[in-house]
Amino acid sequence: MALTETVPAAAPPAHEGILRRQSLRESAARTYARSLPIVPVRARGLTIEGADGRRYLDCLSGAGTLALGHNHPVVLEAIRTVLDSGAPLHVLDLATPVKDAFTTELFATLPGKLAETARIQFCGPAGTDAVEAAFKLVRTATGRDGLMAFSGAYHGMTAEALAASGGAQHTSVVRLPYPYDYRCPFQTGGERGADLAARWTQSLLDDPKSGVPTPAGMILEPVQGEGGVIPAPDDWLRRMREITAARQIPLIVDEVQTGVGRTGAFWAVDHSGIVPDVIVLSKAIGGSLPLAVIVYREELDAWQPGAHAGTFRGNQLAMAAGAATLAYVRTNGLDRRAGELGARMLDRLTALAAAHDCIGDVRGRGLMLGVELVDRSADADAMGARPADPRLAAAVQHACLERGLIVELGGRHSAVVRLLPPLTITDEQAEAILDRLADAIAAAVRTTPGPTGSSPTTMRGTSP
Repeated sequence: MALTETVPAAAPPAHEGILRRQSLRESAARTYARSLPIVPVRARGLTIEGADGRRYLDCLSGAGTLALGHNHPVVLEAIRTVLDSGAPLHVLDLATPVKDAFTTELFATLPGKLAETARIQFCGPAGTDAVEAAFKLVRTATGRDGLMAFSGAYHGMTAEALAASGGAQHTSVVRLPYPYDYRCPFQTGGERGADLAARWTQSLLDDPKSGVPTPAGMILEPVQGEGGVIPAPDDWLRRMREITAARQIPLIVDEVQTGVGRTGAFWAVDHSGIVPDVIVLSKAIGGSLPLAVIVYREELDAWQPGAHAGTFRGNQLAMAAGAATLAYVRTNGLDRRAGELGARMLDRLTALAAAHDCIGDVRGRGLMLGVELVDRSADADAMGARPADPRLAAAVQHACLERGLIVELGGRHSAVVRLLPPLTITDEQAEAILDRLADAIAAAVRTTPGPTGSSPTTMRGTSP
């Protein structure tokens, strides 16, 4: 009997082992790793290279953290300079030349009336830490306790920040309507919808029987990001500023994701011209490294020494990277560039929506864009909006990944495809992003049945 040679089975690729071990070791709470099963090993600008050798266009950008994209030369140089200098990397809240340079650059970009007398508090490393600090600040300054926040909001994952976010279930935070043209809570949309939302807020505050005492503060996002890329109308923002100022209610603006040029202005509040009492900042201000601060009017600075602290509020590498990022965006006009390029991308997305019944709405500001996917087989409401289709959105995200494009999902039902490319993308890269997205939507439409088992969605003007 002839002997046969046993050929050993080929070992699985290394990246598959990494993904398998991650699934075994990491928390069930992990999110991005589930929908984006890749293992990044190198990155530059818009591009990520995976351990499998594939290249991806990254329109997630660290959830908006990477204003200049991955490993931008000015960021790397700023980090190397600190490392080579022998400066301490961890300093709590001590003064350092690196911190002074960061604060000076940050204050140079702030709305003028705020920058003149502002105070800054360095918080723990995440945006949610800064939100918590902002709430503590206004409560201390006013002696009041309650807060006002908005439906669809997202402010972080710690206790108070989560309580002010749209997914909160048990909270004393007063929830207010946020203008959302496509799914207007008043079934009107436009200026009328925004006006009614403002009137609702004013009525709650002025009606002695509303059950809503004057709060310690109001927090809002100029563009709701996780809520589905919903820009607030500038007139509505001005109304919120007027309402809060007239009643001595500190207005907290969460610019964690909208800041540093993302929306086409350096800070999203610049579009409306309002000057908030407190601005919450994180993500891009650290140049890709953990950093979070609040900047606020000096009249609110009623804290006692030690009233708010955090071990990792003195991250010198993040301050150096952040100062370099702020300066690069400012001196190269990347905020204006984001506005111009974002408007052109939005025009093309609008044309894409005209070709697909499954696209209910496209919207955004600057390079913060969203495409809301809907069930075209369902009846539309009085505003013409159909139910969200999260299964189709997940299929589009998967199809994008297959085509080398990384996108995030958001919105009330995770049915909004979000685009957050770095501010440094070229016109050609923007076209490549939109080409891949269009192809992914067409592919997902062909293969994904509707939420109730209906036929796959189709392009407008075609037969199923």
